[in-house]
Amino acid sequence: MVRGALWLLQVVGEGNVFTKEQVRSAFPGVSQADRRIRDLRDFGWVIKSSAEDASLSPNEQRFVRRGVPVWNRSARRAARAKAITSKERYAILARDGFQCVVCGVGGGEPYPDSPTERAVLGVFRQDAGDGGSEAGGALVTKCKRCKSGGGASPPAVGLFRLINDVELLDEPEKVVLRRWVKRGWRGPTPLDRVWSAYRHLPDEGKTEFERRLMADE
Repeated sequence: MVRGALWLLQVVGEGNVFTKEQVRSAFPGVSQADRRIRDLRDFGWVIKSSAEDASLSPNEQRFVRRGVPVWNRSARRAARAKAITSKERYAILARDGFQCVVCGVGGGEPYPDSPTERAVLGVFRQDAGDGGSEAGGALVTKCKRCKSGGGASPPAVGLFRLINDVELLDEPEKVVLRRWVKRGWRGPTPLDRVWSAYRHLPDEGKTEFERRLMADE
């Protein structure tokens, strides 16, 4: 992993594209060299695949930004101590409906302002800075863009227009909105949870769900 990090910095360079063949050529005889590069993501290194960046081919990845200096044992050990387990990560993703609590985008969905870019979700501490998880904050689901502060900027809305829009909400919707405002981030509604669960059904389950749903029309 350390050799992979140094190779990305010294040979590939931030913002540039590399291929799986280049990884194998750079580390001959190293088993699972691709996985060792992917492991850097657990240390805050941003490496995008074609699933996250539609401009890439399936064999390409883009080295976007460096993270924790993994060649420094102390920094690597500290990052591992803050790591979130796979079990915790899945539980938080499921609780949040597999969607970003800031912008509401679902995992794998395109951004409205950037159709070629698909959202990649992660679990982070709410009070975390860009450098990683900090102790003490609540764990929430965020897309990588919102985590890095690069989320889409919504159009400006006047205060009075916003107040008028709130008045159009029914009381249950206002209760949900108050909850979001108090804690500083949104959460999934029952409708969000149903939609998320539907998206994760196998094809047979989706067909049966759709049949029953449409029968209620």
